[in-house]
Amino acid sequence: MTELAVGQPVPDFTAEATNDTKVTLSALKGKNVVIYFYPKDSTPGCTTEGQNFRDLYNEFQSHNTEIYGVSKDSMKRHDNFKAKQEFPFELISDPEEALCNHFDVIKLKKLYGKEYMGIERSTFLIDSEGVLRNEWRKVKVKGHVEEVLEAVKAL
Repeated sequence: MTELAVGQPVPDFTAEATNDTKVTLSALKGKNVVIYFYPKDSTPGCTTEGQNFRDLYNEFQSHNTEIYGVSKDSMKRHDNFKAKQEFPFELISDPEEALCNHFDVIKLKKLYGKEYMGIERSTFLIDSEGVLRNEWRKVKVKGHVEEVLEAVKAL
């Protein structure tokens, strides 16, 4: 696997998403793309992050930017989460961790003294030419989406 680096093209990928769609990076050429990885549907931080992207979605759209959320949850869970939260963007299901590994977001985590491998909350901004322009790792939800929007506006 090639290492992703800011300023370098992101290798093409195709992934299954809600609404019976397939997301292929090369097909999005000409648009900016925000891909945010989150641990689990319907948990407090992940719900808040998704709602923040939802609430600023029109502003992202006005800057020629598509948004995709990614977790390892099943398509059925994604469909329910998307409908309940009224997300206007698609969620990508990555149970095999292919896209997670593509972006190197599977990290050792600790919860209640137990260690496990899981998704580290991370966001990536890819420009209209397919080049990685920003990455945010170990994301704290508060203020994050606004920061991503500012980076989109700066492109």
